[in-house]
Amino acid sequence: MKEPKVHVGILFEPQIEFILLNPYRINGMEISGKQVVTYNEGRILWNGRLYDELLFEPVNEATDAFELLDVTIGINFHWERKEDQRFLGSLKIIVENKKLTGINVINVEDYLTSVISSEMSATASLELLKAHAVISRSWLLAIDNSIDNSLRHDSAAPNNAANCQLSTVNCQLKWYERDAHTRFDVCADDHCQRYQGITRASTEIVKQAIAATRGQVLTSDGKICDARFSKCCGGAFEEFQYCWEDTPHPYLRKQRDFRIFNPKTCDLSFEATRPGGGLPDLTDEQEAETWIRTSPPAFCNTTNKRILSQVLNNYDQETTDFYRWKMEYTQEELSALILKRSGIDYGQIIDLVPIARGTSGRLWKLKIVGTKRTLTIGKELEIRRTLSTSHLYSSAFIVGKEDVSPEGIPGRFILTGAGWGHGVGLCQIGAAVMGEEGYKYDAILLHYYIGASIEKLYD
Repeated sequence: MKEPKVHVGILFEPQIEFILLNPYRINGMEISGKQVVTYNEGRILWNGRLYDELLFEPVNEATDAFELLDVTIGINFHWERKEDQRFLGSLKIIVENKKLTGINVINVEDYLTSVISSEMSATASLELLKAHAVISRSWLLAIDNSIDNSLRHDSAAPNNAANCQLSTVNCQLKWYERDAHTRFDVCADDHCQRYQGITRASTEIVKQAIAATRGQVLTSDGKICDARFSKCCGGAFEEFQYCWEDTPHPYLRKQRDFRIFNPKTCDLSFEATRPGGGLPDLTDEQEAETWIRTSPPAFCNTTNKRILSQVLNNYDQETTDFYRWKMEYTQEELSALILKRSGIDYGQIIDLVPIARGTSGRLWKLKIVGTKRTLTIGKELEIRRTLSTSHLYSSAFIVGKEDVSPEGIPGRFILTGAGWGHGVGLCQIGAAVMGEEGYKYDAILLHYYIGASIEKLYD
């Protein structure tokens, strides 16, 4: 098959300003320089005329670039900010939700070169970069309409912010899927894959990793794997169904993020021969508490700044505690936060009660008990969003209460937690450690995607 193109949603604003750094073609003419497009009663205003859609195509696809001004990155995260970003490929402008959407149309391999550089430092080891190239390509092509149906991931998942209302009014489950985008394939932020064009220069080692794995994807049972990944699993892999729809994937199942074999001798470790790779039953509340309160060995249990800098960009390094962490709230802070984030007035918060945990100890059901209202919420991202001004590092936490009044109202809540992100699939920090310890990219991939295969889709 031929290398596909991908449509990436970059910018969503009433007005978009950009600079065509080289000649671009549109409507049979060549233009360059600064341009301004504005939303105008359901259409696009550009150069005094109205359009339904605009497509600016490079004269030389390999080298021509454009720059988008004031792109928001880290949407809803603690490091959210704006920056100017530069891209290869075409720029498409459409109307969507009473705003304009700026879309970059680019070849998959060029897209991946940027994703690898945006998701982690270009100084990462070659094997880590190769592993990330394969999972990023897999994740993308699993939802790309141009891929043969026999290899596509069959996604029947609900759209973004899909609700799963249970039979009781006291329980509400919600999860957030990647297939919320209907006018483009993926967005450029952490909701999908972090993509910042050629804003950050790619090194030769990134290009080498992309070239060495060109066209390679992970597959399972004849389908491209839904290759999820997160920053730090916290020592244990989460399973897909506890974060998204109730459809387990055989390659995304529980395991400890621990040595599975010696990369030189290929000897299995004792831990790998035990069910779940020696992982305790973290769906059990007592086991989960013991796990979270301790710091068991794991690939991702590292404070090595040199290794962490391979995975974490400058703004990610603003987060220093991720394998194990603490978050404290006063009663006033927590009750106000939950009201603001959920829109539900619970009154004063009496308790946060764990109801159900996944295989990594991450909560996917949490009961919020208030003086005015009690409600069980989930899944994991909804819990993290409700309990933080942006996103709580993970939902693998236990709850401590202090300064409890005679009426049973805590004055302070202490959340002690593990990991950063949902914990499903590849653990970026763990994979970085594996790369440093001599594991090859295929061994890294098959550690995190259990029983999967690596196949080549195109040359």
